[in-house]
Amino acid sequence: MDNWDEIRTAYQVARMGTVSGAAEVLGVHHATVIRHVDALEERLGTKLFQRHARGYTPTEAGADLMQVAQTTSDQLSQLAGRLRGQGETVSGDLVVTSLASLSPQLAPILVGFQNAHPDVKVHYMTGDRVFRLEYGEAHVAIRAGQAPEQLDNVVQPLMQLSIGLYGAENYLERFGTPKGEEDLVKHRFVGGDPATKRAPYYRWMDKNIPEENVVFRAGDFQSVEHAIAAGAGLGFLSEFVARGHEGLVQVLPPREEWSTALWLVTHVDLHRTLKVQTFLSYLKAEIKALEDE
Repeated sequence: MDNWDEIRTAYQVARMGTVSGAAEVLGVHHATVIRHVDALEERLGTKLFQRHARGYTPTEAGADLMQVAQTTSDQLSQLAGRLRGQGETVSGDLVVTSLASLSPQLAPILVGFQNAHPDVKVHYMTGDRVFRLEYGEAHVAIRAGQAPEQLDNVVQPLMQLSIGLYGAENYLERFGTPKGEEDLVKHRFVGGDPATKRAPYYRWMDKNIPEENVVFRAGDFQSVEHAIAAGAGLGFLSEFVARGHEGLVQVLPPREEWSTALWLVTHVDLHRTLKVQTFLSYLKAEIKALEDE
C-alpha cells in the first residue's frame, strides 16, 4: 500500500463515524475525505464502510484495515515522541502530566523551568487518564499511589504526600471544631466517588465515618479540594495542596496510614536525554525546597 494519506483518512472516518468528524480532525474539506475513501475502496476492490444516515460504519474488511492503521498510527506517534525528546539541547517540547489537583504547585515550577530555559515549550496535561509514555503522549508523568509497573518505564520516588483532615473556617464556625476523632461522627464530610476509593484516607473514612455523614461527593480530587475550601464539610487534603488555601484549618494531623506517594515516571528511551534529565533535576530541587518550607 503506497498511499498512507488515504488509509489515515479512512482510519479517522472509522474512529469518528462521520465524514465531517474526520474532516475536522484532519483539517481538510469533507469532499477530500470522501474522495480518499472512495479511492481507497476502488484500489482495494472492496467496500470498507456501510453508508447510512448517521454516518459510516466499517465493514469486516474495513475493521481489518482499521486495526492495522491503528497500530501504525500508534507506532508513528511513539516515534514522534522519541524524536521530540532526543538531542543534546534543552529546547523544544516538554510534555508533563499529573493529577489536576497538583497544578497549583507544579504550574509555577514549570514556569520557573521555562524561564531558565526559554527555548522550551511546556505542555502541561492534567487529568485522571493515564497518558501513555510508550506512545510519546508525555515525556514526564507524575503519578500518585502505588509505584507504576509498566514495562520500559523508569520510575523514581518524588515525594510522600502527607494527608491531614481539614475544614474551612466558615464550616467550623457553623458546626464547631472536633476535639478529637470521637467527635467526627457529629460532622459533615466531603468525599470522592467510587473511582477514588483506592486512596488510603478514603478507605479509612469508609470504615470510621457513617455513610450518611458524607454529604458531598465529587468525581475528581480537585473538585473535592474546592468543596472543602468552600465549607461543604471536613475532608482529606495533602499539606502540599492545603498550603495553597487561606482559611483552611487542619482538624487532624497527617497519619502514615493516610499518606500517598508521588512518583516520577519516564520512558526508558527518553529518560537519559539532556532535556528530560535537566527537568527532573530542577523538579526534584524545587519539590525539596517546598518540603523544607
